[in-house]
Amino acid sequence: MQRFEVKGHEPSLLPEGDWRLVWSDEFDGTELDRTKWDYRMSMMGMRWPAWTDEGVKLDGNSNAVFTMMMKDGMPVSSQLQTGYNFMDQPIEKTVFGHDHLQWNIGKLHENKYTHSHGYFECRCRLQQKEGWWSAFWLQSPVIGASLDPDDTGVEIDIMESFYPGEVHRHNVFTGGYGLDMQRRCVGGGFEIENKEEFHTFGLLWDETGYTYFVDGKEDGKITDFTSNRRNFILISTEVKGYRYEDHKPVKEAFDNVGDTFVVDYVRVFDEVK
Repeated sequence: MQRFEVKGHEPSLLPEGDWRLVWSDEFDGTELDRTKWDYRMSMMGMRWPAWTDEGVKLDGNSNAVFTMMMKDGMPVSSQLQTGYNFMDQPIEKTVFGHDHLQWNIGKLHENKYTHSHGYFECRCRLQQKEGWWSAFWLQSPVIGASLDPDDTGVEIDIMESFYPGEVHRHNVFTGGYGLDMQRRCVGGGFEIENKEEFHTFGLLWDETGYTYFVDGKEDGKITDFTSNRRNFILISTEVKGYRYEDHKPVKEAFDNVGDTFVVDYVRVFDEVK
């Protein structure tokens, strides 16, 4: 790996090659740049109760701080995205012509930023306590609209941490999230010795597949489901329990309200050929 210096900030750790920075957020200042990010509030056609648009603040030291917080008596947190999945927005009643026919997707939104192929990188400090999880990942806006990943894309999970200090194995999904869903994974996950340290998670996406990196070292590759479809970026947290059958937050979430997940930067690079 090689260092890519960014003035006034921590350097990137890039694969060998000639790279140029094409998109980034260093989280400078005190206000989230809403031209780059939106809050994800809905999932699979419903307003998702685990998420709020109040859970991310910039600390003035070039960090975005995600906080598990109480709202209306329930623990919630936030998820940021640079684009939108076409199946997320809740459906509103429509009429086609004079017929009462329902178009089964909600209002579409123009993506803020999407990209395919290149190097995607996030430097972050994981959550410290149980009750919620964090992730850095990419998603196609139209995943599942066909069976062809090259046509309608994939989900690429670069970093997921479901328990403090533990990093889950990497995934690629295609075919949507129903009957046609397919998944590949690599790596067995690992533990971080010092939970308070920042770590760098990267993805090299090229025509051969998806190669994952942790702190500048390769951590596995997936060669299935290669895609050219542009994806948007997500930095996500979610309180545990809302996806269970009773849709209630777990006890640990109530106990650990105030815990934080901290992101130093997100960067996207293209290789100069």
